Parts: sequence; structure tokens; C-alpha cells
Amino acid sequence: MRPDWDSYFMKIAHAVSERSTCDRALVGCVLVLDKRILTTGFNGSPAGQAHCDEIGHLMVDGHCVRTIHAETNAIIQAALHGVSTKGATCYVTHLPCINCTKALINAGITRIVYGEAYRMDENALSFLKAANIELVHNEYNASQTESPQS
Repeated sequence: MRPDWDSYFMKIAHAVSERSTCDRALVGCVLVLDKRILTTGFNGSPAGQAHCDEIGHLMVDGHCVRTIHAETNAIIQAALHGVSTKGATCYVTHLPCINCTKALINAGITRIVYGEAYRMDENALSFLKAANIELVHNEYNASQTESPQS
């Protein structure tokens, strides 16, 4: 069965999450404009730095501070390569945290499609509402995008 566009890009976000190097949350993000992928991002350490899966987590107040979140990495990749994210949709495996929410707002994202409601933050939801960003829950299900077996 052919997937709709949201399911298609969510499947890609899940594939991107497989590159995550912090096993506390394997998160993938795809920024899309007009059904075209602009950039991708996954949870991982800054370039050239050791990863959590190599040397362990660096925990502060219950958060791994060694890791850059997938959404922020996708925005950084856009900036590095001169790609505008204005008007784009963010497809992400987990609901963005408050810091990623603020970054997505300032990056001009107009729609967020997420899978898992991980650590839902009321302030982040309030910011999204104030910014008129559409928030869509789309739980990824691998079986809904697989081709039927013959």
C-alpha cells in the first residue's frame, strides 16, 4: 500500500534515527519543503567529538549534554549548506523538547509531524500555539508502509 506523504517522511525520519549515537533516545528528523527533503538530523555529539555510544553519557540534571538533538542538527545542516527552512515541515520521531521547539520556531518551520509524545512540555506546546505552528501526531507503524508479500 502506498503511504501518504506524512507516513512516507515519518518512515524516513525513523531511518535517520538509526544513525543516533545517544541510545537514551534514538531520534531522527527530516525537514521538508514542497515534498522535497531539505536536510536530516539525528541525536549525536558535535562534529569531531566522542559519542555516547563510544564513551558513555554526560548527564546533567537528567539530560545527556553531550548530545545535540536531531531537530537542532537538521537546522544546523541547513545553515551549513545555505538552505532556507522557512515554511518547511519538520518530521521527527519524538515530540521536540522546549529548546528544539524554540529553534524550530526561529527557523521558520510552519508544521511539525511527530511520532512519540516523549517528555511532553506544556511550555513548548504553548510556544507552538502562539507561533501558529501546526502540530500533528503521526505514530509510525512499519507495517503500514511495507509492501504486501506475494
